[in-house]
Amino acid sequence: MVRSDLQHEAHDHAHDHVCWGGGHAHAHHHRLEVSDLCVSYNEVRALEHISFATECGRSIALVGPNGAGKSTLLKCLAGLIVPDSGNIIWRGKRLTRSSHEIAYLPQRGDVNWNFPITVRGLVEMGRFPNLGWWRRYSDHDETMVKRALVAMDLMDLQDRQISALSGGQQQRVFLARALAQEAHVLLLDEPYTGLDKPSQEVLAGLFRELTKEGRLLIASHHDLQTVEDIFDDVLMLRRTQIVFGITKEVFTAANVDAAYGANVPTVLEGRF
Repeated sequence: MVRSDLQHEAHDHAHDHVCWGGGHAHAHHHRLEVSDLCVSYNEVRALEHISFATECGRSIALVGPNGAGKSTLLKCLAGLIVPDSGNIIWRGKRLTRSSHEIAYLPQRGDVNWNFPITVRGLVEMGRFPNLGWWRRYSDHDETMVKRALVAMDLMDLQDRQISALSGGQQQRVFLARALAQEAHVLLLDEPYTGLDKPSQEVLAGLFRELTKEGRLLIASHHDLQTVEDIFDDVLMLRRTQIVFGITKEVFTAANVDAAYGANVPTVLEGRF
């Protein structure tokens, strides 16, 4: 379970949004707005006309078939890909490059887990966007790293090499790095892939705790059977936007059919 000294403070202010790393609560949840976003790779359109708005304290599933543009959208939101057109507005300002307030967590298969670094070393990397070129590692940086390790229950593993971690532990290290970064928005690419059932349940619980604390989670997700159990909202893609809204309202047979066409996963037969 995520632990925060600020939860008690926030409890006294019903409309406050807790910035866990920032050391204070503030009124109003930060807002993310995406308008008419279009992205191409070598003149081939990967995403077109994506528009939605959300705020911290929500969890969003990106749902769609392979090649639908889920990873592309996450990288755009992280400032790693420049869109052809459209706008991404974060906290009232146009997002034109990466921000330490937005953390991107790649697919585990894209990470070299044999790289010689410890759990603590990887979590400390979350402080790099805040340090810049010249600022030294400070007591505040150390505090954020320790709090992140405690929050993700990694203190006993902090000296372990990342190559020795289980899949669930690897995801917790990713999340700890994002917390150490003091990120408000967590962008996760297929975080459940390769995890066993107990690890999936632990991760779902962590997601709920993180959103309660006031973070925004956006994750590409392939297991349609668990969407309703984990996520507040759904954005369905098939290169273009099929639908966006509250999961209970838009996760319907018609919308799934529109997103997947003839390739609707057989596990959903009889689901609706």
